This record gives sequence, structure tokens and C-alpha cells, in this order.
Amino acid sequence: MNEISPTLKDRHLSVDILRGIALMGILLMNIPYFGLPEITFHHQIFSQLGDTNYKTNFIISVLFEGKMRAMFSLLFGAGILLFTARKEEASGGSLQVADLYYRRMIWLVVFGVVDAFFLLWPGDVLYWYGLIGLLLFTVRNTSPKRLIIGALLCFAFLAFKGWWSFAESKQKHDKYLTAIAVVKKNKPLTEEQKSDTTSWLNLEKEHKYDPKKAEKEIKVTRSGYAKLWYHLVPFNVRIQSMYFYGGFWDALGMMLLGMALFKKGVLSNQSSQKTYWLMLLLGYGIGIPLGSWVVHFGNDIVVNYGRFLDDNWVAPFPFTYDIRRVSMVFGHIGLIMLLFRTGIFNWLFRSIAAVGQMALTNYVSHTLICTLIFNGYGLGYFGRFQYYQLFYFVPGIWLFNLIFSTIWLKYFQFGPIEWLWRSLTYWKKQPFKKIP
Repeated sequence: MNEISPTLKDRHLSVDILRGIALMGILLMNIPYFGLPEITFHHQIFSQLGDTNYKTNFIISVLFEGKMRAMFSLLFGAGILLFTARKEEASGGSLQVADLYYRRMIWLVVFGVVDAFFLLWPGDVLYWYGLIGLLLFTVRNTSPKRLIIGALLCFAFLAFKGWWSFAESKQKHDKYLTAIAVVKKNKPLTEEQKSDTTSWLNLEKEHKYDPKKAEKEIKVTRSGYAKLWYHLVPFNVRIQSMYFYGGFWDALGMMLLGMALFKKGVLSNQSSQKTYWLMLLLGYGIGIPLGSWVVHFGNDIVVNYGRFLDDNWVAPFPFTYDIRRVSMVFGHIGLIMLLFRTGIFNWLFRSIAAVGQMALTNYVSHTLICTLIFNGYGLGYFGRFQYYQLFYFVPGIWLFNLIFSTIWLKYFQFGPIEWLWRSLTYWKKQPFKKIP
């Protein structure tokens, strides 16, 4: 195992590295939503099977989609334990820690509202993380075993919820087919059958590419700030309310698992070499084949949703979702820790750790950079690129994060938004510059 200086040990360098990689990986998931209407890039991916868009999506879906956000959630859970443990050790009690902790989470919620409603990023997760974080203080001393059980219950509930939604869709399609059979016999439909037909057609429409809807989305996103803000308000409200219901169990399960893994020493580079090799081999051994099998169902959903429902008795996505995510995240963590221990890439890992230390600043920087590139009050490139071309922007943003974070932390103790967050948490201006 490579040696780490006491300062870096105190910072849990491996946690910062994992957080930095997760944050950078999240951009791979977000860049299509910054640059194209969702219905457009889904259409581009599956309209020509085997082309560059499809191949790009295959790699992203199998290796990164959902996995980077899952890893980020794991690290958020670990961060809760790091924060509370340090503060309890310093104060000798939990009352003052609770005050600081809840203030910290409430301000994170505020940052999330700003990111979504004022910086115009509907995909913001800070709001969700802050709200879920408010609940996790009470389980900080829970055993790893119970935390893992809690995580598994969350995943099981999500699978059940996905199955229920799938079953409802199948039922709607079956009722529609029954109504169509009546029409073919030249018999009149009942009011209930008319309602069933409308219900299915509306559901099917949600899965079909609508060029007029896409063009409308492109036009408004290329407009000025005020018009786009007004357009996004209803969507942001749905994301931060109705969609939060599903996202809650997703993020909560991963945070609980992250707390358990941190307590076990997995995230802080304290596990054995054998453990990390096992994580890598089993994680990728399960996650890659399963992900490769599931990804092709996306074409069936986009091209013919009714046929997809007829051909499958169980929903392949929700039933395998968290198995795929956890497996791949374990594989990623195993690979990263093994590479870290070689010491070969220390120069790169230290820059990535700087990105992780400034995760909040870098997360918001992704919003600022991408909205200025794609939205109308910036360069207005929204809708001008193919799906695969959007990923050309990612290395440049990563390079900016690596260079900016490394240089910034040479002169300052915290990232600019981390410093603001810390000052608001303590309700007192915190030291900022490093003392020479």
C-alpha cells in the first residue's frame, strides 16, 4: 500500500478520490440532458441500431449510467460519518454536532434550489441529498449489518415499485387490445373501453419521438434567461416533488450502503488487496453481462412499447437496476483502489482528490459551464449536436476541474462554495486562505 502523508490521511484521500471520480462521471450522464431534448437523444440512439450514437450509448449505459450517481450517493453517506465523527470528537458530545449537521443539510437544500431554479439545471441532486441527509443523522451509529439491510429494503421497494408500474402498463395495453378487437368486429365501444383506449394511447405517446415537441424544447432553450426560467419552473417543481418520491429510495439506499462500506473500511482504503480484487472481478463479472443484456430493451421501448410489454412478463429494467448498479460500483471501487495502491498514478489521483474535496464547487461549475454552452443566454448550442458529439465537451470540462481544483487548493483551504457552505454552517466566517 502506498504511503499517505498524515494530512492526507486525515482527509481520507481515497474518499476524496472516489468522490472526485464519481463527480466527473456524473457529467457523462448529465451532458445529454444539457445539450439535447431527452426525446431527441433517445430517438438518435435507437433510430439507427449499430451507429455511433447507439455504440456510445451502449458503453455509457453499461459502464456509467446510474453507477456514477450511485457512487456519489455512497460517498455522500460516507461524508456524513466523516463530518459527524470529527465534530463529535472535537466537541465531546452530539448536541452541538446535531445543530451543525442539520444546519449544513438545510443549506445544502438551499444550494439545490438555487442550482435548479436560478442556474436552470432541472437535474440537480443537491436538494434531494439535503432532504435525505436530514434523516440520516439518527442512523450514524448504526451497525454496518443493519445499514446494509436498510439499503437492501430500499432496493427491494424500488424493484417492487418498478414491477407495479410495469404491470399497470401491461394492463393498460391488454385493455386497449381488447377494445381494438371489439372495433374490428364492428361493435360499439363502451365508455370504459373508450377510456381504456385513450389511456393507452396517451401512455404510448410518451414513448414515441415527437419532432414538434423536440423543436419546441430546442426553441425555448435557445431563448433568453427569463423565457427559459418560466418554461422550466413547472418541470423543476415536478422534479423536486413528485419525482423525489422515487429518487428518495434510490439515494437513501445508496447512502446507507455507503455508510456501511465506510464503517467496514472499504471506501477509506483499509480493506485487503483480496477484497478489492474480489469486488473488481465479481462486480464487473455480474454488472457488465447483465448491463449488456438489459441495454437492448431500450430499443424495444422506443420503437414499439406495446410489443415490449407483450414480449416480457417481467420488467427487465427495475428488476435488475440496483443489481447492475451495485455490481458495477463495486467493480469501479475495486479497480480504483487497486490502481491507487500501485502508486503509479499518484500525480493524477491527487488532482482527482482535489476535485473531490471541491465536489460542491465543481458540481455547480458543471451547471454554469454547460448552461452557458448550450442555453440561449450563452452560446445557444442546444440541439445542434448529435448525442455522441456531446461527449466531446466532457474531457475539456474534466481538465478544467482538475487544473482549477489543484491550483485553488494550493492557496485556499476550501473550494469557494465549500467555504461559503462551511461559513453558513458555523454561522461565522471561516478561515479561507492557507497560511504560508
